[in-house]
Amino acid sequence: MKSRESVLNATYSVRCDSLGRVALLTVLAEDPGQVVRMASGYRVVLGQVGTMDVQRVIAAVETAARREGLIADGYEEEHALYHAILEALHGIGRGQLGLGNLLRTAALRFSIVRGPRWAGEQAEWIAVALYGTIGQPVKGNEHEVVGLGINHL
Repeated sequence: MKSRESVLNATYSVRCDSLGRVALLTVLAEDPGQVVRMASGYRVVLGQVGTMDVQRVIAAVETAARREGLIADGYEEEHALYHAILEALHGIGRGQLGLGNLLRTAALRFSIVRGPRWAGEQAEWIAVALYGTIGQPVKGNEHEVVGLGINHL
């Protein structure tokens, strides 16, 4: 059996060949730039948000995507992004889209990734990954959460 240190120091091969994998790896990585460099064909935007309001999570992700030119002006791409965000929020909220009204607060990192669903495909998709903590608005009662949402453009 390997020691904990040898497992932690081991270098693992990581595939960046699908939209969801790139979104999750970038939001979880200590050095997301390394993942972005390996993920050719994908455009990535990263950010963070802390709030007790679901609408602020949505606004932070949408604002980052627009500011970085990840989505075009118009209903279709904005709508696809919105649904990817909602899907990711269901993951972090254990199926519930509530924070403050359920006496929960969240501190989240997010990644937004645009590109093919699988390497080599032509169709464009968008993914949103959320990672962080959620819990009572009392320090020390938080736990880790992750959510992923994917939608076609």
